[in-house]
Amino acid sequence: MEQQYLNRLNTETETTISKSRFITYIRRTPTEEAAKSFISEIKARHKGANHNCSAYIIGESALIQRADDDGEPTGTAGVPILEVLKQEGMYDTTIVVTRYFGGIKLGGGGLIRAYSGAASSAVKASGKVIKIPVIPMEVTVDYTHTSRFEHYLGETDIEIRDTRYTDKVTYLLHVKEEDREDFIGRLTEITKNTHELDEHDVIQAEGAV
Repeated sequence: MEQQYLNRLNTETETTISKSRFITYIRRTPTEEAAKSFISEIKARHKGANHNCSAYIIGESALIQRADDDGEPTGTAGVPILEVLKQEGMYDTTIVVTRYFGGIKLGGGGLIRAYSGAASSAVKASGKVIKIPVIPMEVTVDYTHTSRFEHYLGETDIEIRDTRYTDKVTYLLHVKEEDREDFIGRLTEITKNTHELDEHDVIQAEGAV
């Protein structure tokens, strides 16, 4: 699965299960220090809550993974939250689920379903993006080729970042690294190899999921 991270930087959702309130916070956290700070922030905000359970994954390789049940029975809160992050392919992300106990015990299975459901709802509400390797390219063409070239671009997911008009037209494009050869081939065909092309180093761009 492609590794993904949050679209919205900070999201809050809430649900009630058997009179217990589950308030879920999810945030993009690029470092473990940021994750710990976020957890502390939520705990300070909800000092009166029965539990502030959490989990996070840091780094594209997911080397840093932590889960905290915060007083719930072992394995019924933090781990289910962490499993949601894993299943969704998320990284650099922290989830905190605050629980205000409503007087009705849920049991181990009920807690697992409640915490994993709360975490999944927050991920869905936030939305996700993936990092896509793209090559920034400056393409300069004669005006006689712009109509056909722009028609071609409109049929692709190539992003036009900027367009400059002088004696010719220069496009600043983001071309997926995997599409480089096909793009250059079509560009050469359209312009009859009269274009100018300046390629830059590959960068990571955000793409919606």
